[in-house]
Amino acid sequence: MSKPVIITCAPTGGIHTPTMSEHLPITPNEITEASIGAVEAGASIIHLHARNPENGRPDPDPDLFMQFLPRIKQATGAVMNVSTGGGLGMTREERLCAALRASPEMASMNMGSMNFGIFPMMQKYSGWKHDWEPEFLDMTRDFIFRNTFADIEYAMKELGEGHGTKFEFECYDLGHLYNLAWVVDQGWVKPPFFIQMVFGILGGVGADPDNLMHMHTIAEKLFGNSYEWSVLAAGRHQMAFTTQAAILGGNVRVGLEDSLYIGPGEKAKSNADQVRKIRSIIENLGLTVATPDEARQRLGLKGNDQTAF
Repeated sequence: MSKPVIITCAPTGGIHTPTMSEHLPITPNEITEASIGAVEAGASIIHLHARNPENGRPDPDPDLFMQFLPRIKQATGAVMNVSTGGGLGMTREERLCAALRASPEMASMNMGSMNFGIFPMMQKYSGWKHDWEPEFLDMTRDFIFRNTFADIEYAMKELGEGHGTKFEFECYDLGHLYNLAWVVDQGWVKPPFFIQMVFGILGGVGADPDNLMHMHTIAEKLFGNSYEWSVLAAGRHQMAFTTQAAILGGNVRVGLEDSLYIGPGEKAKSNADQVRKIRSIIENLGLTVATPDEARQRLGLKGNDQTAF
């Protein structure tokens, strides 16, 4: 029997900017409402970033996170997954401060340094709502998203060992799987591991179905029965790749962090729209969708009563 599919939703992220979609959640109220809608539509994990409510810029301020984390938890009982990726250009300390404050059940952990190019998106727009937007995108021409082994060790010991938080290991390339295997060998983390394979970011592995198959094959060799895997893909590849993952027995992630669209040329009006769409695909494949408590059990999480919000 196939296991129920865990749907993660990433409502806002730190990549898209306010000019790109009027539906992108910005304020704590908008992030709260978007997250609740996503859970009601079928998501069991919510992957969260915060933004400055005045201009929409990614913001690491723990006080902003605390304006939506307790409300989402109370309204849904879903798993809260706090990003440690933050926004491009933040320091390690800035990226971790919200998770260290909140002590969540889950946090993201990028498994290697990489070029992270979002500057091509500038070509699609001739005007901007805020001055920071084109500057933020353009700086990624000469930017390395840093996640050294020292950074990874620091996060895993401070947040993992210190708070009992488990990680969504974001793997943007084949080498990131091997980085995680080395980390496992050091004893820094214990199974079950939750691996999020990321496709279609400039600087990471391309959105080619053969790459998904190969990443899955290597993950099976490295981690065997000790991991759960999920897939997200940027932009127009979102639904095709998450569908392929579900067919192969994996889990899925959608949300406006990863794609602003619901179909060709059609913007998603909400995160719930994307969750409903992938849920419909999953159920039409004869599969079921996991509840938050089923996700907790499979991922070995500490429980939402053990968080600091």
